[in-house]
Amino acid sequence: MQSIQPRRRKSISYAKYGYLFILPFFVVYCFFMLYPLINTFVLSFYGNGRANADVNVGFQNFQYLLAGGSRPAKAIHEEFVNALKNTVILWFGNFIPQICLSLLLAVWFTDSKLKIKGQGFFKVVMYMPNIITATSVCALFLSIFGNTKYGAVNSFLLHNNMISEAINFVTGVGSSRVIVMFIQTWMWFGNTMILLMSGIMGINPSLFEAASIDGANSGQIFFRITLPVLRPIFIYVLITSMIGGLQMFDIPYLFHEDPNTIRPSLETVAVFIYKSFHATDPNYGYSAAASVILFIITSILGSVTFAMNSSTQDKKKNKIDRKAAKARKQLGGF
Repeated sequence: MQSIQPRRRKSISYAKYGYLFILPFFVVYCFFMLYPLINTFVLSFYGNGRANADVNVGFQNFQYLLAGGSRPAKAIHEEFVNALKNTVILWFGNFIPQICLSLLLAVWFTDSKLKIKGQGFFKVVMYMPNIITATSVCALFLSIFGNTKYGAVNSFLLHNNMISEAINFVTGVGSSRVIVMFIQTWMWFGNTMILLMSGIMGINPSLFEAASIDGANSGQIFFRITLPVLRPIFIYVLITSMIGGLQMFDIPYLFHEDPNTIRPSLETVAVFIYKSFHATDPNYGYSAAASVILFIITSILGSVTFAMNSSTQDKKKNKIDRKAAKARKQLGGF
């Protein structure tokens, strides 16, 4: 007797319609992002200046930026290393207070026991600096911390006989860095707060209720429930902040009183790239090589941070899923 096997139904796949919907994004991405990125990699192997723009120099630009060489190359190397150091200092100086303040406010606003009135107003006010243009913010803080006696802070201190002469807030190395860190924190803590609030509000309230019934205090609830559950949001905030910090440009570039001078203490890698690209005799090779180095650093740090988000349980679960998929494949797809 002939065995009767169940006939497989022909399934209809709608995946092609999904590809059609996302096609415009990939077209725009390839034209405005992927092509410039590839062109930057190609440009990093060519010479500097208009006369040498078509000369292939291999890895010479990377060697000069990272290791130096002759006198001109040594100057470029020192400037690039200084820019990289400034980038790290300014990022750490604004990210740490930003994440602490944002986390504190997020927990505060989402605590059902406090019942804070006017939460919507405070959220809007705290997020508002994020939508103000960097030029306006720099003009505001330059008027507040101007080096002359007419600056708001210097005027107040002189009027109250707290100082004998105006303080150089803008041109001072430490003071200018602290002000830029404060500006970056002030502009972005509202955005980080909203992200953390969304993560906290997504936690099942029964977890907090069960912890309270068991006698857990606020600190135990925060460190043993809120922070572990918020780990994916924390990793996301860390990666996005790190990428934005390594590409920091507008505030350090605009925070100066002389429009023709860029302070060495505030020159980030992005400012270095812009200055080299827009020089009188453009250093396209150095700019492109610095961009590639920044891209590699960002990719490595992003990959390491992403790997940190993969917990041991997730790895075990993925391993079990792979074994199950392999077993199903061996059984003929059933």
